[in-house]
Amino acid sequence: MLDSLFNGLFGGLIEWSPAGSLIIISLIMSLIVTLVYKWTTDQEVLKSLKAEIKELQKQMKEFVSDPEKSLQIRKDLNQRVMKQFKSSMKPTLFTLVPFLILFSWMRAVYTPMGPLIIGLSWFWVYLIASVVFGQIFKKLFRVN
Repeated sequence: MLDSLFNGLFGGLIEWSPAGSLIIISLIMSLIVTLVYKWTTDQEVLKSLKAEIKELQKQMKEFVSDPEKSLQIRKDLNQRVMKQFKSSMKPTLFTLVPFLILFSWMRAVYTPMGPLIIGLSWFWVYLIASVVFGQIFKKLFRVN
């Protein structure tokens, strides 16, 4: 059932250009992930956590010769990193199952085609494109 949905959405595009269609799919998926992440996380909290983590990392370098102070800073740093990690898990819950289904479909469609661009398999083309698009969308939408 979902195969026919994805084939209907992307079938003509795949016939036109397998690599181009994969890049467009990665663009769409990166946009969705970025927007879900922005809407399901508190961006202000993440921004402040990021700044605190950066400051604590700077302090760790300063107090490398003081084991007690270094240990206390590391504890504070670990607490903030865990808080940041927990916050970033929420969007994953919303996107994981739909993306696993889409990946299953992409594997079935693109694997028989072999290498798509400069000898890269569909997975590597998708991964590289999604990282690039993800970074662009994060900057564009000011996502922390």
